[in-house]
Amino acid sequence: MTDRDISYSAVIARKNEIMKQSMGLDFDEFIQSPIAFDYERMMRETGYTMDEIIRIQRETKVGNTSLLELHNLTEAVRKISAPGKGAMILVKDEAANASGSFKARRASISAFEAQKKGYKGMIAATSGNYGAAVASQAAQRGLKCIVIQEIYDSRGVGQPEIVEKSRACEAYGAEVLKLTVGPELFYMQLRTLEETGFFNASLYTPFAVRGVESLGYEIGEQVKARYGKAPEVVAITHAGGGNVTGTARGLLQAGCGSTKVVACSVDLSGLHMASDHDFNRKSFTTGHTGFGIPFATWPDRVDVPRNAARSLRYMDEYHVVSQGEVFYITELLTKIEGMERGPAGNTSLTAAVAMARQMSRDEIIVVQETEYTGAGKHHNSQLSFARDNGIEVRRGDPKDNVPGKTIVIPERLDQVAGREQDIDRLRRSYLTNAANVLPASKWSEIDIAFLAADIKKTPAWVRENKPE
Repeated sequence: MTDRDISYSAVIARKNEIMKQSMGLDFDEFIQSPIAFDYERMMRETGYTMDEIIRIQRETKVGNTSLLELHNLTEAVRKISAPGKGAMILVKDEAANASGSFKARRASISAFEAQKKGYKGMIAATSGNYGAAVASQAAQRGLKCIVIQEIYDSRGVGQPEIVEKSRACEAYGAEVLKLTVGPELFYMQLRTLEETGFFNASLYTPFAVRGVESLGYEIGEQVKARYGKAPEVVAITHAGGGNVTGTARGLLQAGCGSTKVVACSVDLSGLHMASDHDFNRKSFTTGHTGFGIPFATWPDRVDVPRNAARSLRYMDEYHVVSQGEVFYITELLTKIEGMERGPAGNTSLTAAVAMARQMSRDEIIVVQETEYTGAGKHHNSQLSFARDNGIEVRRGDPKDNVPGKTIVIPERLDQVAGREQDIDRLRRSYLTNAANVLPASKWSEIDIAFLAADIKKTPAWVRENKPE
């Protein structure tokens, strides 16, 4: 590859060629216009049924995780709710997967596909949990693994959570390319794929998203078997969109079409994710608005030509919570339910507490994942690091939380409220981004139909709200 142009622009221009080489998937076959593509055909042509996905995942210690009733937390919520209010809160304990998070599902099908197609190894660009999952799955399939990870700011300082994730990747046998924050992550991934000939275990391929479908499917089947009905709400931590997309698709396959899908993120508004200054001023490395908003409003900002993770296609509501609220619920889960789980996985649990107060007692809300905790992933490590970086940490009203400046931890459960995002505003932002790719005046009926499906609205709504 020494004769190839490895400048940033040249490597990015070869993206589709590199994708074909590294996955055996030609995205050109699905593309219908600069913005439209046949999404469902792309997902179907991964070639796996749900039964096959479940079988593959069982081979490598993934799936069939417990669905737990949080009795004590539910009762605590009911005590502060209006009469007749306070839904039953359930949690799907994904920390039981190999590598300790739901990301094992996301990596499992990619690892199987890589082994089946004869690749010698896998490559993933990630903040960490997914890298550990890819490394764990690669180890079980006899594959090499390279993880490309943003770990440090320009001072060489890394967040304790990210450093812990890097340690986990190496523990499972991966080689970790450790970068400083900036725009190089996907560029380095594409270069490394081209140089090694390894399989692209990107978060955003159809294989990765199909792997998460078993999570939604299990939730639907478990709730119906135990309670005789589908859950009213499933709360899903949202970052790049694969968690929402895969879980929602699985729920639909389980016959849970009436279940409300609620995306949940930590509010980190005002912090720029590619800023060297802001990098270590956030106490959450995933599941936050710095990823959740941009990826919802334009999914195709990734290493693959068309992103299989498309959250607005599936979400019904989008809730955000503060860092302090999540840390409070993380501690409460430990103290009253005897479950010590990582804060990032508790983002949707925090939103679920607020939502459960508005729901009837006979309704069910499912928090669809947990993640392992310990070392740098523990909330006390994150809070200590925040203080070391000049962020004020105190008790009080979480409404006073200012991302990057103040983390306010609630004093009482009734202060955990979160807030709902204006999802139609996000949809209009999506249409604006689409118009930047192809002017709205040039949108065909195929484009309008695609956009309507991609934001869960009608073609008429798209026409009424498209940019001038």
